[in-house]
This record gives sequence, C-alpha cells and structure tokens, in this order.
Amino acid sequence: MLRALLLLLLCMNLGVAAWWATHRDPPRPAPPAIERGVPSLRLLSEVERRPVGDPAAELAEAPTPLSADAQCLSLGPFETPADLRLAMDRLLPRVERIQFREVAGTALRGYRVYLPAAASRQAALDVARRLAAQGISDYYLVTAGPHQDTVSLGGFRDLDAATQRRDRVAALGYSPIIEPRTEAVSQWWIDLAAAPGLDWKALVPSESLQARAAPCR
Repeated sequence: MLRALLLLLLCMNLGVAAWWATHRDPPRPAPPAIERGVPSLRLLSEVERRPVGDPAAELAEAPTPLSADAQCLSLGPFETPADLRLAMDRLLPRVERIQFREVAGTALRGYRVYLPAAASRQAALDVARRLAAQGISDYYLVTAGPHQDTVSLGGFRDLDAATQRRDRVAALGYSPIIEPRTEAVSQWWIDLAAAPGLDWKALVPSESLQARAAPCR
C-alpha cells in the first residue's frame, strides 16, 4: 500500500507539471466595435492642450462704454449678504453696469437709560439706596469701565419704552439720560449705471434703502 501511495503521488505531480508546461491562457475577447460618430476615450495627457489667454491682457480690456444718457447711483445700505444678493439678481437685467462694495457702518441696537456718574462710589451707593426706597428696584450700579459710578436703569429695544422709563425716574427728582446703543457692523452698497427712469424701488422694495447720485466711471 505504501508503494502504491507513493506511486500515485508521483503520478499526480507529473500530471500537474505537464499541465503547467503545456497550459496557455485563453485569448482576451476583442473590445466591442465603436459606432460611427462616437469618439473613443483618451487619456488627459493625450489631449492636446489649448493655449490659454493672457489674464493680464483680459483685465486690461476696457469695459463696455456706457450710453450717453446713463445715470449712476449708489444704492444701500444692505445689512446682510443675502439682501445684497437678492438686490443684485433683480437689478442685473435692468442696468448697464453693476458692482458692490463693503463698508464699515454702525447699527442701532437699542437704548440705555442711566443716571450720570456720581462724584464718588459712596455717592453712587447713596443714589441707589434712595431709588430702592422710592420703589425703583430694577437698577444696576456700574462699578467699572467707562460708565463707572453711574446707575443703569435698563436697556430697551425701542425708544418709547426707554422714554417711559426716563420719565418715571425723572418724576422722582432725578435727571436720567437716554443713550443709543450702537455697534460696528459691515454694510454693503451697490454702485450701478442704468438708463434714466430706473424704478429701483419697484425692484428692491425696502424702506431702509436710499439712493445717492454717483459719478459714472
């Protein structure tokens, strides 16, 4: 049995060796024929690059001249980029030239009512105690910063509420002050040139926008 097993293994090895020696991979199938009018695929490196124009020469080209009766305006201010984009989209088909610019501005955020700074910290504390004794509880004694030793009587979003607060405290014999609260913000303006009679208010209705005459360039 051992001799027969060894003889069988030898025959199997010889058969595998003979198969590897005579084996050939089948030929790959030919690619399908390309229909007429359909271009073949090409590598990007095989495509001939077209010459690119000189960017400096393109920038040096003069803009299209404006019509003789064109009127130029600066329209704004726009408080948000979204408002600016909407206005640009509506005005673009009706004007000869249009662009925008960003400028620094201020925005009104409400009003502050306060009593002027006292001569000392102790004097400010005495004022606060008198206010409390007269029924004014919603106040704040400022102890640091540019408004040190003032008595804040509250912040208000609209002027009417601030005025009512000032009048109530003034009736007690004090001299409160109303001060607007502002902060630095970015604003945008649109500079455009258009034919006379452009009704920009119909295209961009807003009570806060204004139009200023601008030189045509």
